[in-house]
Amino acid sequence: MSLLGSAFVFLLAAVVAVPIFRKLKLGAILGYLVAGVVIGPSVMDWVNDPETILHVAELGVVFLLFIIGLELDPKQLWNMRKKIMLTGGSQLLFSSLFIGMMSFWILSLSPVTALIIGISVALSSTAFAVQLMEEHNVLKTPPGKQGFSILLMQDVAVIPILLLVESLSTGDVATGPAWWVSVLALCIVLVVGRFLINPFLSLISHYGNAEVMTASALLIVIATGLGMQEAGLSMGMGAFVAGILLANSSFKHQLEMEVGPFKGLFLGLFFIAIGMNLNLDLLVSEPLFILGASLVLVLVKGLVIYTILRVAKQNVTDSVRIGLMLSQGGEFAFVVMSQAVGAGVIETLISQQVTLIVGISMALTSPLVILHSIWFNSRNCPAVYDSEPNEKEPQVLIAGLGRFGQVSARILTANKIPFIALDKDPDQIEFLKKFGSKVFYGDASRLDLLRTAGISKVKIILIAIDNDQEALKIAYLVREHFPDIKIIARARNRTSVMNYARIGVNTYVREVFPAGLDAAELLLKAYGFDPEKAERTVDVFAKHDSKLVEISAIKNLNLQQMIDINELGKSELQSLFERDEKGIER
Repeated sequence: MSLLGSAFVFLLAAVVAVPIFRKLKLGAILGYLVAGVVIGPSVMDWVNDPETILHVAELGVVFLLFIIGLELDPKQLWNMRKKIMLTGGSQLLFSSLFIGMMSFWILSLSPVTALIIGISVALSSTAFAVQLMEEHNVLKTPPGKQGFSILLMQDVAVIPILLLVESLSTGDVATGPAWWVSVLALCIVLVVGRFLINPFLSLISHYGNAEVMTASALLIVIATGLGMQEAGLSMGMGAFVAGILLANSSFKHQLEMEVGPFKGLFLGLFFIAIGMNLNLDLLVSEPLFILGASLVLVLVKGLVIYTILRVAKQNVTDSVRIGLMLSQGGEFAFVVMSQAVGAGVIETLISQQVTLIVGISMALTSPLVILHSIWFNSRNCPAVYDSEPNEKEPQVLIAGLGRFGQVSARILTANKIPFIALDKDPDQIEFLKKFGSKVFYGDASRLDLLRTAGISKVKIILIAIDNDQEALKIAYLVREHFPDIKIIARARNRTSVMNYARIGVNTYVREVFPAGLDAAELLLKAYGFDPEKAERTVDVFAKHDSKLVEISAIKNLNLQQMIDINELGKSELQSLFERDEKGIER
């Protein structure tokens, strides 16, 4: 089949399978795996050479590791070090130990093979488990945070595990680069990531466009990955290190947004390729072993996580729930198995058995969680805490940190109120960072960037940019997709106010109008009005003008109608001033 034909089959399989499996609450990953099984050699045999496709699709894992690195804020990791090491480290250690010992004693595998299998299947699926925890509203609960610490430790452990597999390779070590080449490559990535990538991205944001920014993001990931690979390390490690170095960058959200779609596509292709490579003949020939091993994997991991959470003083129901959600094997088991076969550490047959067992464990997880939720109904379950706001998460987003937005930002900072800020002027961002402000580069009029920045968690957005069209677009996007968020908008003129009102935004600040009123009051006083009369005159004008603007916005008037109502307003305003002059009560 041609390349275009293969692409058509892949896209069709993903479009059909993933929505069905998400609707059944079985997860997108399982949908991709099943789609791969259907189009692969085991069933329809529509696509040839699945191993080559798997090799190309591993780019999805590289992109995934880069995004994981972006999300692993070094400061946050340090603050959570005890929870990550104790909870996550214990799970990884005991799950690997128990499964490895069972593989060694019961299945009579070699120590090295048992070790690789143990650490591979001890890794859960971060995407799968987080999705389940979010769907069941437990992610922000105390047990949910413990579960997330386990997933975080697993993500951090992926690179050391891949390095361990490489070190156990049975190939000719002398043909690879010297050890100092690997160390030098790592140092170069650290220096480039720390000192050169941010200036490079700043330069691109100045003189490039959206397409060039996307190309730059992909270039960073692929260049660091290839550099590490040429130095004898894995592409994933290079991308992972680059991501960590950029975790505190002002371009973090922009990079995540640019790489995200490619990560999703290639990772989906990776799982489809894994499904294509699954040997279903093993399930037919050894159904008891494969299904039994899958159940044992879920049971062992579930019991280990349950015990750890119980030791952490979580209640029985929550411990069982989180244990089930993290009991499956993960996507990195496929990566480790693929690398182990390539390195000659594990036989192909054993790798096929492990990947099939992991895939079935994924299929078992969601039904078990659903059955648990049905069995332990709301009467038996403890209160869900996720509905309560997390005080540590920013509740405010400021779009645009020019002179207008900076005033609110400084007041929020002085009152220790956290906020998210987006601006697309790299010079402005670098200037504000000198004063301790945390601003991210990005166009706030893009919905995908707003989502990446975390708008779903905020309660208020201040639209403070000075471009009317972009500001109105932001207001429209927020009103349409996040109707519960309160919008405070910067209105540059009367037209801006009317445009905001037409889409239901009624909380705005007229940029020049208040200053103009202050100037008018000073002018009247200088002319000879007493202070009280000057203040009253300006107040009457302000209320009358606001009323006219409101009427124009509500009635959606055309230009001639606005001119007519403005003329009528002049007469009404003159009448109000004359009554005020005569002392008639208004």
